[in-house]
Amino acid sequence: MARSTASTASPPGPAPASYEDALAELDRLVQAMETGQLPLDRLLDSYRRGADLLQFCRSRLDAVEQQVKVLEDGQLKPWQGEGDA
Repeated sequence: MARSTASTASPPGPAPASYEDALAELDRLVQAMETGQLPLDRLLDSYRRGADLLQFCRSRLDAVEQQVKVLEDGQLKPWQGEGDA
């Protein structure tokens, strides 16, 4: 079975400069994909880029979560996430 060259024609986009940049680009991609007007090749490329951006955002959030500390009873402790107010 022959592979389409469209999937290899466009290399992955550059790494975002920040979490906010990645989130903004991801939002634009989702809006464009939701219109239903993208050609199939662009839709697939947008999906792949979106997956890369989502992974970038998740890794940044994980890194920040590891760095966040809370003061509890006079001691710094790791933040445990949701529901630990």
